[in-house]
Amino acid sequence: AEKAEAVLTELGYGERVRIVRGDGSLGWPDEAPYDRILVTAGAPRLPEYLRGQLAEGGRIVIPIGDRVTQRMMTFHRHGSEWHEEEGLGCRFVPLLGEDAWRE
Repeated sequence: AEKAEAVLTELGYGERVRIVRGDGSLGWPDEAPYDRILVTAGAPRLPEYLRGQLAEGGRIVIPIGDRVTQRMMTFHRHGSEWHEEEGLGCRFVPLLGEDAWRE
């Protein structure tokens, strides 16, 4: 995270980008709700913390499956209703954390 922050600052993006270090499965509740959430690590299911941080009409894109292969899933929130779309197979590093895979 520190190296990424240094590179982004060197490229002139330091004032427009904020780096947050923490457990990605818990999201970032301080700035919620979000219109879009994009997860770039494979999870066993949609983390409840992320679900709770999505705004009305928003969507979450996340690879879901086992630790080796997943399906890219898109979840849409419309009030209390949730719709999901199953996408292509994929392979991502595992999402480690309290509401995902444990070490």
